[in-house]
Amino acid sequence: MIPDFSIEDHNHNLKYNIAHEFFWGFGVAFHTIYAIVPLFLKELGAPEYIGISTAGLFSITIALPTLFIAALARNIINIKKAVLLVHSIIILVSFLMGFTFTFMEPALVSSAWELYLIYFLLYALSIGIIVPIWAEFLNQSTLQSHRGKFFGIGFAFNSFGSFIGGYALQHILESNIDFPKNFGLGFLILFFCLTVGTILFIPFKVKKNTKSQKSKSLSQYLLDTKNIVLKHKNFQSYILSRIFYSACLPGMGLYAIYCQEKFGFAISEAGVFTIITVTFSAIFSFIAGKIGDQYGHKASMLLAYVGHLSAIIMAMFASSMFWVYAIFIAIGIGQGAFMPSAMNLIYDFSNGEDTKTYMALIDSLLAPFILFYIILIGWLIKSGNYNLALNILFISLVISIILLVFVVNDPKKHGKNLEYIDGFSS
Repeated sequence: MIPDFSIEDHNHNLKYNIAHEFFWGFGVAFHTIYAIVPLFLKELGAPEYIGISTAGLFSITIALPTLFIAALARNIINIKKAVLLVHSIIILVSFLMGFTFTFMEPALVSSAWELYLIYFLLYALSIGIIVPIWAEFLNQSTLQSHRGKFFGIGFAFNSFGSFIGGYALQHILESNIDFPKNFGLGFLILFFCLTVGTILFIPFKVKKNTKSQKSKSLSQYLLDTKNIVLKHKNFQSYILSRIFYSACLPGMGLYAIYCQEKFGFAISEAGVFTIITVTFSAIFSFIAGKIGDQYGHKASMLLAYVGHLSAIIMAMFASSMFWVYAIFIAIGIGQGAFMPSAMNLIYDFSNGEDTKTYMALIDSLLAPFILFYIILIGWLIKSGNYNLALNILFISLVISIILLVFVVNDPKKHGKNLEYIDGFSS
């Protein structure tokens, strides 16, 4: 840890974060929740409602350990050591996933979707363990005034890595490698990239911990968490907006399966979808970071909401593969704008006081509503009501935009102390 964290230290970390995000993005191209995961499950013989639920299941499983991890790590001192340790879990899961499906006997493929679903849920659970620690790690290794640019550039390179990974993925899926070994090879590439990306955290410079060295008791931590939930009115409004926005998660699992049913495209198109999505994600990650630093991260978050709303509208009117590609352009805009905006809004809401808890609360509070959307949309799809499912997603995203624009105040522009008013009713 260093006593005075300077712009030079921030820029030093930015360089390593760019490399980290590139490797992470390249690897994740082989395991995207909007294309690879649902299509792989479908090819393995999973029921359709399982495939369309992957994005929602992913978010719910991530949420499960976050509050527990935030509480457990409330008095953590060596944040770099902690972030390296928790990343080792996802590295192990990705290796097991790759090893299993690369060397699996073809005769076992008919029963493999249950095994892969377990791996997928463990993968998501490991991210839930990582997220609170990672958020605090980046809080201690960046300057607040330059965070929008930091995340914008980082996630742009993440998308650039996924862009290149998308071409590699397409090449593997179009090759003569047997199924599921082709996907297994991709998962091994994921394992390698996550390992390299994690190692790149080692050279990061971290701020000296200037907070009181007195440990916070569990009862005090729980009281502070209760106060955030009950008294931080603007944070409540943001959560309400995000509840309706969470409808886009089952949508991301739905589009690829719905459109393949409608147009019968080859499985190798998943590589094309990845390339399209990450190209626009890279562009809009950078744009969102710049907009957030200049106009507030609420404004950049609006880009994410509009992107996912556009994807739903195009899915409703899709009549050719042109529309399918446009859907993934819109997903790219939504995904690209979301990550830098969401991360920076967490830092703005927490005001640097307890980033881990705010991050964990968002995931935990949203989980029941994501589950609701998964069950509802899954039931509709199982009944063949695709149009009604898309209309519900459309209405939910419109409500989320109205709430974000007219009810949520940008925390960067409004003092945190003014926001602590009693409950939703105040």
